[in-house]
Amino acid sequence: MSGVNIQGLSIRFGHNEVIKGLDLQVHEGEFLVLLGPSGCGKSTLLHSIAGLIDVSGGHIHIGGQDMTDAEPSERGIGMVFQSYALYPTMTVEKNMSFGLRVAGTPKAEIARRVDKAAQMLQLTALLDRKPAQLSGGQRQRVAIGRALVREAGVFLFDEPLSNLDAKLRAELRRELKLLHQTLGSTMVYVTHDQVEAMTLASRIVVMKSGVIQQIGTPAEVYEQPANLFVAGFLGAPAINLVPARVGTDGRTLEGALPLTLAPGRASAGQGVVLGIRPEHLRLQADGRWRARVQLVEPMGNHQVVWMQLGAQALSALVHDGRRVTAGDTLAFDIDESMLSIFDAGTERRLG
Repeated sequence: MSGVNIQGLSIRFGHNEVIKGLDLQVHEGEFLVLLGPSGCGKSTLLHSIAGLIDVSGGHIHIGGQDMTDAEPSERGIGMVFQSYALYPTMTVEKNMSFGLRVAGTPKAEIARRVDKAAQMLQLTALLDRKPAQLSGGQRQRVAIGRALVREAGVFLFDEPLSNLDAKLRAELRRELKLLHQTLGSTMVYVTHDQVEAMTLASRIVVMKSGVIQQIGTPAEVYEQPANLFVAGFLGAPAINLVPARVGTDGRTLEGALPLTLAPGRASAGQGVVLGIRPEHLRLQADGRWRARVQLVEPMGNHQVVWMQLGAQALSALVHDGRRVTAGDTLAFDIDESMLSIFDAGTERRLG
């Protein structure tokens, strides 16, 4: 098991700086998820840890050793790619053991490692099959097993579930989490899927345009987003963002939701944006505000209710089974203890 320490990392492709002076500490044994939209630099960062691309500046330490210029084979990492990248003419056993055979690992040791990985990934009965005889989920298990047999200090995952359907993604997501609990290994995982990030991560690193926006536990980045980008990127349905302005008393908000802030949280005349998660907007008969229902989305065990309050659209989650239809007028309140407030200019969280 190894940690990863990245200091001042910069990566350029021509004149395009993809990673900009990035610092990141991956602790031993944690499951760190790099989350962000396509093109934010998360896969580039992962590939730089693996040694698959050259860095323009900074240092990468793995297990306490400077691996900035080391070959991928010298870094003590195991990597799982988005594509399975299996050899079609080889059996599952041969695919899993290929790297070890090339490295000259003794046959008995190869057999031990393959058997151990196959048992963890429920592949024992499939060792003699070829990739064409496997389902997508089974192929991805083989790709994971090929990384596991290396018994590496750090495992890197580059969107490994994105080619699978929703049911298989959920199954393998659960298996990956159990695998991490069993191995206790350091894992760095890239995804643009917030559900994967929230369910798998010990900590989440939210990225935008090659810059880290926030690092924290899933609860921290969800409940206390550092800025509007993080707030809007996490959550389904998305967080309600309501513009407002602080009154002359420095506390009263002017806008669709007139609230009173705690002293010192904002300045008189300051433009702000309120962030309200749909689950913190509560439909109740004695609510302070009333809004008209525009749309209802049945989601099985709950409903997403979209409402219009003047010019402001709001979404709420309804779990109590009540019947709500478009055109209804509903009273609602909000849980102010869970309210996020952002500066409208800098977009950063206040307080």
